[in-house]
Amino acid sequence: MRISDEITAYILNMLESAEDGEAELRRNELAEMLGCVPSQINYVLTSRFTPEQGYIVESRRGGGGYIRVRRVKYCRSMPPLMHTVNAVGDALNLASAQAIVENLMYMREMSEDVARIMIAALSDQAYRDVPVEFRDKLRASLLKHMLTALIS
Repeated sequence: MRISDEITAYILNMLESAEDGEAELRRNELAEMLGCVPSQINYVLTSRFTPEQGYIVESRRGGGGYIRVRRVKYCRSMPPLMHTVNAVGDALNLASAQAIVENLMYMREMSEDVARIMIAALSDQAYRDVPVEFRDKLRASLLKHMLTALIS
């Protein structure tokens, strides 16, 4: 298992065992415990715990500094799919689109089959005939339409 996967698994375990769905950690202590450098913790936090993946990461620097990771809580009156539709901007790169779909699948908002189809439809290969400068805008629009269709 790669160190990035170990860090991710550790943080996810902390989140799952926390009653409030929030994990607070100290970067240097976690790095020492897992036998890695602190920059690897930063890498995992910035690449695997993003808003697109359903997380908020807060940090406070200094002697008593910490990093707090929270899973986004959705309003009960609005389904997570609608939150996602509202959160997607005018343009969306492939990595963000994949992260959004995978997060929704993880939350059981869609089946694995639906997620695979959506990821295929959002892929750069699907847009090979579309000029590069228009792909991210088209990807955002298509994702919003597909998620809206799942809500109906």
